[in-house]
Amino acid sequence: MNTIFRKSMLSVAGLAFAGGVFAGPIAAHANPVDAKPVAAAVQSAAPKPQGEQSHISLNDEQTANVKAIIAATKKAGLPERAAVISIATSLQESKLENLGHLGDMNDHDSLGLFQQRPSSGWGTPEQITNPEYSTTAFLKGLKQVDGWQDMPLTDAAQTVQVSAYPDAYAQWEQQATDLVGQYWNS
Repeated sequence: MNTIFRKSMLSVAGLAFAGGVFAGPIAAHANPVDAKPVAAAVQSAAPKPQGEQSHISLNDEQTANVKAIIAATKKAGLPERAAVISIATSLQESKLENLGHLGDMNDHDSLGLFQQRPSSGWGTPEQITNPEYSTTAFLKGLKQVDGWQDMPLTDAAQTVQVSAYPDAYAQWEQQATDLVGQYWNS
């Protein structure tokens, strides 16, 4: 370590010590009756959406599916963040449309809001195309992801969905957040 750097570090340490020595006794003699507690709200801010965001206008069916996803999330006892992840996932997978079998346009045997596959154990075609069932199945998978509440949305969704396009979920986070904000308490 060079001499100038060492002297600088010692000066900073000395100032910090001196500040503590002088501030400590002053603070210790403050009148506790005059002290007023300061309420500090500690709130975990929702993560900022990653990357460019997409947005679509919703029709009545898509809006009903948003409400169904939120209702299933509440029924499962999960927080708003789970609904945001679910809605963003459904926006990516089906644009919030409860898709039945699309013939050659299907991705394998994927169905419903989340494009879940009967052959992968998500349920029967009838179950998967039921918005409450498919959301509950997605949420069951989400709850098994350690730390899903704090990870980027696209990572949480991808861990459940195992998509060929793992980063695609991120583009829907802002719209999903807005939709949950709009319908969570309605």
